[in-house]
Parts: sequence; structure tokens; C-alpha cells
Amino acid sequence: MKLISAKPSPFGRKVLVLLHETGQADSVEVVASAPSPITIDTSITAANPLGKIPALVRDSGPAIYDSRVICRYLDAQANAGLYPESRMWDVLTLEATADGIMDAAILMVYEGRTRPEEKQHQPWVDGQWSKVARSLSALETLWLSHLSGPLDMGQIAVACALSYLDFRHPDRNWRNGHDGLAAWHQTFEARDSMQATRPE
Repeated sequence: MKLISAKPSPFGRKVLVLLHETGQADSVEVVASAPSPITIDTSITAANPLGKIPALVRDSGPAIYDSRVICRYLDAQANAGLYPESRMWDVLTLEATADGIMDAAILMVYEGRTRPEEKQHQPWVDGQWSKVARSLSALETLWLSHLSGPLDMGQIAVACALSYLDFRHPDRNWRNGHDGLAAWHQTFEARDSMQATRPE
């Protein structure tokens, strides 16, 4: 199989961390792609008509895309149990929260990267960060016990989201006021799977 992705992508990193955690890293070839909202990369649109990464090109059948779909598929392939039935709704909610953080953080990057400076809209950027801030507070107050439990996809997604904030928005200092979450992330980021997939 081939995974079309980009090293800076937190969505692609989710998939890569899962591959490492489930012993499948050597069975998937990573193909680099760098799409943006205003450029078309035909290597990705051939697999995903939306033009977004990651996409997984399977040995048989059409490519599958959206990181949540890919992660569910690869988890099932390995019978890894990262979406346990006993905690399914919590895991899916955590993954959705993490994906929302990633979406908002990426949109902030695109605002600065793709718009001329005179057309950038700071209130819109601030609105994206407010989504991140609310999500961080929810993770700190509601989800720390789950994050500290047995490994699942919710934890992987949250770790990748927080690491992306460090990568693209270090000046925002997401750790301020989130001591428990920061301590958890420090421990999780030391995992071999996270170290092997650090963004560039």
C-alpha cells in the first residue's frame, strides 16, 4: 500500500504513528505530496478528488481518504484494538476534538501563507484559535483520565494535534493553563512512534 502524505501534516502523522504502534510501518510506502487550497497536486487528486492528504492507495479497490477512515481501516487490518468497543464513543469524540484542533491550526497557517498581508483577517484567525483554546480546556478538564489510560486512537490523535501546535504555533504557548495536559503530552511524545514521525 501507499500513503500519500506530507511530513508536516498532523493528519498524515496520525496515520504514521498508528502504523508504528501496530507494527505496520514497513508495509506501507509513504509518497510525498504537498497540496494547498490554491494549488493542485495531481498525485493526490488521482487518489482523493478533494485533493487533501492523507490518502491510502490500497493494493485492491479504490483509495481511501480522510485520516479517520484510514486509521479505522489500518486498525482493523492489524486487529490492533485502537478503537475498543468499550470506549468507542469516547475515542471517536477525542479523535474528532483533535482533528478540529488540527483543522483550526492549519487554517491559521493558510491565512498567513496564501493571502496577501493586506487581505489577512485577524478576527478570523483569532476565531480559529478560540476553537483550539476551548478544546484545550475541555481536554484538560474532562479527558485527562482517558488520556492516561490504555493506548487508543484518541490519544494518538490528541498527541499529534498538540505537537502540531508546537510545530506551527509555538508562540501561542498552548501549555499555559493546561499543566495536566502538558505533562501527559511530554510523556506521550517520548514514545518511539512519536519520535519516528516528528514533522519537518
